Formats: sequence, structure tokens, C-alpha cells
Amino acid sequence: MDPCPFVRLIVESLALKLPQATKPAGSGVYPTTTPCFCKLRLKNFPSQTALLPLSNSSGDSPPESSTSAAVYTGRMGHTCGVSSGKLVGRVQVTLDLGVSQATPSVFQNGWMKLGNEPEKPTAKLHLTVKSEPDPRFVFQFGGEPECSPVVFQIQGNIRQPVFSCKFSADRSRSRSLPPDFSNKNRGWMRTFSGEKERQGRERKGWMIMIHDLSGSPVAAASMITPFVPSPGSDRVSRSNPGAWLILRPNGFSVSSWKPWGRLEAWRERGPIDGLGYKFELVTENGPNNGIPIAEATMSIKKGGQFCIDRRVSRDPSALSLRSPVKGFVMGATVEGEGKVSKPVVQVGMQHVTCMADAALFIALSAAIDLSMDACQLFSRKLRKELCHDHEHDSFS
Repeated sequence: MDPCPFVRLIVESLALKLPQATKPAGSGVYPTTTPCFCKLRLKNFPSQTALLPLSNSSGDSPPESSTSAAVYTGRMGHTCGVSSGKLVGRVQVTLDLGVSQATPSVFQNGWMKLGNEPEKPTAKLHLTVKSEPDPRFVFQFGGEPECSPVVFQIQGNIRQPVFSCKFSADRSRSRSLPPDFSNKNRGWMRTFSGEKERQGRERKGWMIMIHDLSGSPVAAASMITPFVPSPGSDRVSRSNPGAWLILRPNGFSVSSWKPWGRLEAWRERGPIDGLGYKFELVTENGPNNGIPIAEATMSIKKGGQFCIDRRVSRDPSALSLRSPVKGFVMGATVEGEGKVSKPVVQVGMQHVTCMADAALFIALSAAIDLSMDACQLFSRKLRKELCHDHEHDSFS
């Protein structure tokens, strides 16, 4: 199982140094007191915008502070992009990412002038642009997870089957988990499910098993807490989310399982519907001592990317200091509500030592994809593949 070549591009240590002669950016807006911001543009990728710190360092010494964010002064528009800012200048850095597939590279490290008139005082931008190899394994579901598809590994134009999936929907919680897990881990079941029984107003018992090519189960995702609407509404709320356990075999026995991770999901309120989620690693200290790894929201309508990447976390508080996560871990595509979904899953090479490791991320990606369906408004009917064999009407 060989990975695909990927390159991680890193832009850091950005800072802006303004000349003393710089005029105010507009009425009541002064660069020394008004935040400056920058936009990073890379071909075939969406632009990134972030605040840009002002540097007070003398000479050409690098800035003491750094941030990931290239250059406007003035206020950032919340609805109109950068129309409320005044353009200070642009810089361009040439990249050769082909070389970076094999070895780390530095393309820029230092100050760059933002103006084209050498005799006039001009603003300067400090930035470091570098890249490093970031090989990843790439997989794709051959169909929607609830349709029990084959999972392929993608290498260029080659698609090779590596896993098969088996989805089931059983209202009996004890039958929705492997027998050994149900009998020996009832503490998890009480903690995560809380004995909530709302007949006709809950989505429960979903499970997807991941098998290797020999037919042996190597990972699973089990809905351990039902998805139920909050009182007086038809949506799953953040205060009462549904939850999944991601399971792995316990030793060499195919009938013994242990939890590896826990995924919560809910439907966010707001001007734009969002699927909120939180994922944590399970520890040996019990269900209340998990290590938070990822927490974010994606659009219900457009879908998005479920991502675990330590370097690009927009909310550092969402990642615990105890977290063993480093660099890129995984990314999985999630289609919007009602759209056909065949998730593409990328897994960082350093996090895969065997096929069973990769299967855990496949199970996790299936769980987040199915959560999009589980968080569908209860006023709507689920597709038949997600309904229980003898209780289809319970989801209406």
C-alpha cells in the first residue's frame, strides 16, 4: 500500500512594516491603530484572509511575532470581502512544488517591498514560504456508506479495492454493537446513551462495519447515542447531540472490540444551517476522559471537509494540549444534505502502520457522512436505506 505524493505549503512569520510617511487609510482609519490584513492567493485554491501584525523591529530583523495570514489597511468587510480596505501593495513568490515532493524547500524568508518606486518610502512585508513532503494514502467509497460499498485505494489512475463496508440499522442497541462490546462495556452505553427512549422520534442503531479483503472485520462505527430532536423542535441540538463510537478489534480476536474514538454531531442553529461535530480519542481512563482532537461546523447545504490537521486549527482551544496529533492526520469529503455522497478520504502516511489503522479513518469518515443524514430535520423522511427493516415509519 503506497501513498500518493502531497506537498504541504507553509506560510508563516508574516508582519507588516509601514513607513512613517504612510497616510491614513481613510477617515478615522490609521494603520498604526487599525488592524491590517492580507490575502494569500494560490492557483486553483481558495484565497485565505487573516489579520496582519505590524512590526516595530528596527532594520531588517525579522518580526518577533508571527502569524499565518498579503496586504490592506483599514477595516475588513464582513459581507463585501475586502472592499472596505485600502490596498497597500502586492508581492509574488514563485514556487517549485515538484522538488518539494522529495525534500523540504524554502522559497522566501525575509522582507519584501510592497511598492515599485525605489526612491520613495515604501511598506515592507515579512514572510516565510516553505514546503515539505506530506505523503498521504487516498481512499474513496464506491458508493454511499449506507449502501454498503467497496472502498478503493486511489493511486493516480489506479483504483484498487482494499475494504468492504456493511451498513445495518437495528433499533435494538445491543444488536447494533459487536456481542463482546455490548456485554463487557455497558458503562460506555449508559454514559453515551443515557437511557433515552423516544419511540418514533429517534434515529438509532446505525452501524457500519469495515472488512478487509479476506472478510475479517477491522473497524466499525456504531451509533451509541440516538439522534433525537430537542423538545419542541425537529432538529438535533448541540445540547443533546447524537454520538458514535469508532471501534477497533481488541487483540487478534474478531469478536472482541474496544473503542478508539468518539464522534458527536448535531445541527447548528443560525442564518445558515450547519452540521456541528466534535471528535475525541478514547483513553483507558474511561468515557469521560477523552482527548479532544477536532471540533468544527460545515454547511448542511454545501457539505464540506471533515479535517484533522494540527497545523491549521483555527481554534487552538479545540485541540487539547494532551493531544498526540501532529501535522495532517486525515481529511474526508462530506456532501451536502440530499446529495449523493462517495467520500474521498486522505490519511497522513505517518498515521498508518497497517491496513487496520487506515480502516479506523474509513469508519470515522463514514460516521461523519452518515451524521449528515442523522441530523436531517425530523419533519422530513429518511431514504429507505437508512430506515430500520421493520420500522420505516418511525423516522417520519
